[in-house]
Amino acid sequence: MIERRTSKKVKVGDIFVGGDAPIAVQSMLNVPASNVQGNVEQAIRLEKAGCDIVRTAVPAQKNVNLIEALKSSITIPVVADIHFDYKIALECAAAGVDKIRINPGNIGDDARVHEVVKACRAKNIPIRIGVNSGSVEKNILAKYGHPTAEALCESAMYHVSLLEKFDFDDIVISIKSSDVPTMIKAYQLTAERCTYPLHLGVTEAGTERMGIIKSAAGIGALLAQGIGDTIRVSLTADPTKEIEAGKDILSALGLKKEGITFVCCPTCGRTQVDLIGLANRAQEALKDVKKNIKVAIMGCVVNGPGEAREADIGIAGGDGCGLIFKKGEILRKVPEEQLLDELLAEIEKM
Repeated sequence: MIERRTSKKVKVGDIFVGGDAPIAVQSMLNVPASNVQGNVEQAIRLEKAGCDIVRTAVPAQKNVNLIEALKSSITIPVVADIHFDYKIALECAAAGVDKIRINPGNIGDDARVHEVVKACRAKNIPIRIGVNSGSVEKNILAKYGHPTAEALCESAMYHVSLLEKFDFDDIVISIKSSDVPTMIKAYQLTAERCTYPLHLGVTEAGTERMGIIKSAAGIGALLAQGIGDTIRVSLTADPTKEIEAGKDILSALGLKKEGITFVCCPTCGRTQVDLIGLANRAQEALKDVKKNIKVAIMGCVVNGPGEAREADIGIAGGDGCGLIFKKGEILRKVPEEQLLDELLAEIEKM
């Protein structure tokens, strides 16, 4: 059982981030902001895929209408990603956005930061401070030489101080780097220095395969230490892939409250069924099932039920046939072509 770091509980729309709230999985729309309908359609797909919070870029004041369109089309919280122009943040707050992501250092002087804080406070809108390797202040870079973990942490805490100066503490922090060890250390340092909820992510992680591996390494390492309250798996891919990967990372660590956990045999010379195809079909058939159960797909009737005895339900292949077992106890033997249907039928009854 992972003991999570104690953090402040921040309300984002109708959900909470931090404290004892479940770890939220986020993604970001990648349709041009001018294409309102395209963004709405993508957001609907993300919500159906299990996204808990969705973020959208709002690069200009003319794009603020996107916030209203999203809010009227989906039920999950919407975050506005804003850089440079503090007036966009003010308009997004007026439009009903659920959270604003800014880098306080790039929207102007303290007076402008104060205006954003006042607008957010009036509507109970939290602010996510977003720091990454490319946004570290020049004086901090000069101190450390390059964007080290210490530099990222110091930049984040400086931005926090700007908001705290105006008595604002509905804050979420992200400190992202494309370098996994730097990202891990930066979050560790920040977790020691404050109790604000942390949004985890490896920025610019890459295409689907490498991006998932880097994100699982970085996000997973921190979550295993109890650090992290919301996550985004950044992929150069369809954003729904980010949700699938994020949920899988949480599931692998036992941090996901609902959904199937799979135990699958890697196969060996004893395997006499198409286990790879069977496992893929089972995973696809069960991807939307919310039951909190462990399902085993094993290739050998000799070891399958024994090795996977902790699974709630499972199948073990044989020579043209297989076994259905539950908690290590064999229920019955069925032909290979019926294995998946029999497994699904048993799960339906659970």
